This record gives sequence, structure tokens and C-alpha cells, in this order.
Amino acid sequence: MATIALDKKKLEENYRFLKSLLTEHNIQMGVVSKLLCGEDTFLKELINLGIREIHDSRVSNLKKIKEIDPSIQTVYIKPPAKNAITPLVKYADVSFNTEYTTIQLLSQEAQRQGKVHKVFIMIEMGDLREGVMGEDVIDFYESIFRLPNIEVIGVGTNLNCLHGVMPSQDKLIQLGLYKQLIEANFDRKIPWVSGGSSVTIPLIFRSQLPQNVNHFRVGEMLFFGNDLFSGDAVEGLHTDVLKLHAQIIELTQKPKVPVGELGKNPSGDQFQIKEEDYGQESYRAILDVGLLDASPEFLLPEDDNLELSGASSDMLVIDLGENTQQYKVGDYLTFDLKYMGALSLFNSDYIDKKVLS
Repeated sequence: MATIALDKKKLEENYRFLKSLLTEHNIQMGVVSKLLCGEDTFLKELINLGIREIHDSRVSNLKKIKEIDPSIQTVYIKPPAKNAITPLVKYADVSFNTEYTTIQLLSQEAQRQGKVHKVFIMIEMGDLREGVMGEDVIDFYESIFRLPNIEVIGVGTNLNCLHGVMPSQDKLIQLGLYKQLIEANFDRKIPWVSGGSSVTIPLIFRSQLPQNVNHFRVGEMLFFGNDLFSGDAVEGLHTDVLKLHAQIIELTQKPKVPVGELGKNPSGDQFQIKEEDYGQESYRAILDVGLLDASPEFLLPEDDNLELSGASSDMLVIDLGENTQQYKVGDYLTFDLKYMGALSLFNSDYIDKKVLS
């Protein structure tokens, strides 16, 4: 069975780096755990780091976090579905919201459960995913402030996750101005301005982060250590906290060009033949991982001499060239991962999960 492995030491070092960086700038960090898909072993590793606020997009994952440590502040980070309100109020201390009718249901359920449910109101800043439109913010907050058992603790925005709109100094200054406008209009204190996810952190390195931003949701940079503006590794962070190890189940020298009439494969792709490949052969390895587990575009072979040839539902084909490394059946090939590749692998029941001490 293929394995996704988490390096415990490297994760801890990344966390300490980010915690120190954000604390230095008076920013509170919530760690986003959705990548781990509710895997108990890995959630425990996060909590053991000393993290006190964990964000996720699945109520079932927040339930597991509360079962491990009820003192963790759990945050649901997408607008809630109406049929999830009861468990959400039970297992999420905080939720991100954009719809009055949903917050009204949260209010009613919080009364039934004898709780005060905290909310961030997300404001649309250009990426066109979730968020209240700017011209509606004042009226929206006025209606929310009337609801019992609801505590508005912050404004927030989400950037880069849908259309790739990047965070900027101007956008985050505007977010802070919304907070000030709400406080002035309603004589209410809004403690938190949640300026975004890992993609916003590079603004700190560029001295472009407005001082009003005091809360981040950090996931991708914690696990992958990359500057999401440049794509380069951040100095001081590990980029290989997570790796995939997949076993070779066949290794044979074969032609580089398929034999027979070519149609589309089950994925809807049609193989394009390179003229220089006619008459050529190479060693091809089949691995015990496939599209059901992760898309090949998110898998990066640790051995630069390897080339991904393609994948079917449960097998990945690697071109080994002349196989100068002398790989054989039973050997494991190792891959670094992009975020979406790791997310798919964690979500696959067919991939073993392991923590490396």
C-alpha cells in the first residue's frame, strides 16, 4: 500500500517559525486542518504542538478535534449549510458567515443549546467566492447585531482561492476600514480582522501588511513552506513535511509509443505521440497509486530523472528511461506533494497514513 508520511520534526519547526513571525507582528494564528481530512493521528500531532485554535471546513473533523481536546477553539471556515446547523453549533465555537438567514438559524440553535455562538462576517474583496458585498455591509451588520446568542468577533476576507486574486496592501486596508466603519456606526468593538490565509503572509516579508490585520488562517504554508506569491520556498521553512511513498508493482522495458488505433482513455484524454519516440523503448514502472488517490500533476518525483507518463484509476506509470538507478519491483519511489495532491491522498481510504518521529 502506498503511504503518505508526515515528518513530525519538520512540522514542529515550521509551526515554531510561523508562530514566532506572526506573534512578532501581533497576529493571532488559527491553524487550518482541512488538509488532514479528519485523520485522528495527524490532528493529535497538531494539538500536541500547542495549537489552541483549529479551523476546518467539515463539522465531522471539528467533532474529532473536540473529542481529542475540548478546550481547543474550533472554527468552521465556510458558510454553513442549513442542514448542518445543529452539529455545527455543538462542535464549532466560531463560524464564518455571509447569509443573514443562516446566522438567524445559528442564533436559534445556540439558544436551544444554551450557548453563545461566535461569528466572523466575510466581506467580498474581489475573488468572488464567499463574502458580503461592500455596499451591503452596514445593513447586514445591523440585522446581525439584533440576534440573540450571536457574538460578532471579526471581519474577514478570502482571496486567491477561486479566481486567483492576490491579497494586497490596499485590499487589506479596505478590510480594516470596514471594521472601523462598523464599530463607529454601532458603537461595538470588533476584535479581529482576519486578513486571509497562507497566501497573505508574504506581505509581511515585503512590509506591506497593514497593522489593522491581526488574525490569519494558516494551513498551506505550515505544511508546504512556500511563498504563494513567488512559488519559492520560504527561507527557514521546510517544504517537505509531507511525502508520498509508492511501491513499484511492475517494471518492464516497453515501447514509448502505444501500438494500435488511439482513442480517448477513460479520463477523456487522447495520447499525443512525439515523432522522436517512434522505435524507442524505455523502462516503465507501474506504482500502486492512481487517479482515485491523486492527480499526477500534483505529484513531484524526488528523483529528477523520473518522468510521469500517465495514470489510470488505481495505477501510476513512470518512465524510468534506461533505469540507471537500477530500480526493481518492490522498491518505493518517493514524491514531494503539492497541496491538492496531499489533500486527495489524505482523503483516500486506499493510502496508508504515517507519522515519522
